Amino acid sequence: MTLLKSDQENGWSSALFSLAHDQGFDQVLYGAVGSKHVKLETAFLHSNYAAAWRSRYDADKLHYVDPTVAHCMTSSLPIVWEPDTFHAPGQREMYEEACGYGIRSGITFPIHGPSGEFGVVSFASDAPPNGEFDSTISQLMPSLSLIRDYAFESSLKFVAPKPGAEPIPRLTKRELEVLNWVMVGKSSWEISKIVLCSEATVNFHIGNIRVKFNVNTRQQALVKAISLGIISPEDPHR
Repeated sequence: MTLLKSDQENGWSSALFSLAHDQGFDQVLYGAVGSKHVKLETAFLHSNYAAAWRSRYDADKLHYVDPTVAHCMTSSLPIVWEPDTFHAPGQREMYEEACGYGIRSGITFPIHGPSGEFGVVSFASDAPPNGEFDSTISQLMPSLSLIRDYAFESSLKFVAPKPGAEPIPRLTKRELEVLNWVMVGKSSWEISKIVLCSEATVNFHIGNIRVKFNVNTRQQALVKAISLGIISPEDPHR
């Protein structure tokens, strides 16, 4: 397959776009990182989506809003897009804007490599997301899955940690809970009453969070967590 023979990124992406076109998809996006625990902004990424849409998506870090990315982080199954997939207000706005660039329906395959690699490959079109499209996707699923596998295997030579890539700290469930309450302005005492533990325990968790983020204050940790996509200002605690 041409993908396996491509030693240059441009040749590799052209081969992927051609394979997608043969399956009826004029738009495709492939992105992969060497580990889930590095920022998605460092991904090896190739797409023939409209440049204006890619710029908007990247500038506003919409991968932290996109439900297809969230799905792929925790599942090995593909996700077929439909309007209900983008149900939150920010997601709905993102989908409606994407439709203006001919990205109306499609399917996204997750990638979970044997060495911890993570990625997605999306095949998109301007076709309406209806029963006919679902039927077409069902027929194409084996071919698209095979393309995903070949794309991943052939991309490994390009998927490498970027110099200076910052690893994303891994917070415990309780640390995430505490940080979310910090985000909505709760004090350590207030958080202790909400999560039913002592104020000292809350401060212990906040201390651990500061160490993991290598910052001096809880507010600095909060800003860093939001910028890395670990927590979102749209959190339901509010």
